[in-house]
Amino acid sequence: MPAPLRSVSGPALPFWQDNVDTDIIIPSREMKGTGKTGLAAGLFANRRYTDPVARTENPDFPLNWAEYREARIWLAGANVGCGSSREHAAWALAEQGFRAIVAPSFNPIFFGNCVRNGIAPIVLPRPVVEALGSPVTVDLETMTVTAASGEVHPFTLPEEVRTMLIEGLDPVALTLREADAIAAWQEADRKARPWAWLQ
Repeated sequence: MPAPLRSVSGPALPFWQDNVDTDIIIPSREMKGTGKTGLAAGLFANRRYTDPVARTENPDFPLNWAEYREARIWLAGANVGCGSSREHAAWALAEQGFRAIVAPSFNPIFFGNCVRNGIAPIVLPRPVVEALGSPVTVDLETMTVTAASGEVHPFTLPEEVRTMLIEGLDPVALTLREADAIAAWQEADRKARPWAWLQ
């Protein structure tokens, strides 16, 4: 399960292109296994490197700039994570150290993959995202993003999503928190409809 996330502060990668799909986040050739590790070097490979095979850094891509090499927050464009539903995109971001993405909108599947891997997907209007600067603080307890200027912007998240991120839970672990209630319902249903439980 992902590490709990109450807040994250630090450099914020400014990569605002719209429709950054999962193949831009992690090209298919970079997915050489089925595990969650060994993917960070391939993150944004076609943008990050002038020669992805030799790993020759592209000096124009901000992840290669000294001030963003340790970025933990990505300031993204609209419809981030569109395209293929590959979870490797979230795995690569998490392994690189990203804990939050702030964007005008998310592909729904990618949004869910981020949550399951401990990355907070935060929706704010485009002008706000592009003006945040660096460093940035994303706080899930106060539900705010604090810009480099000190300006504070509130955001919303479904309560279930917020709980999963703050407590470091995956969907199964979240469900198992209700194990007693589930067992009580099953027992009551078994008594009320015994025929339904016959195997």
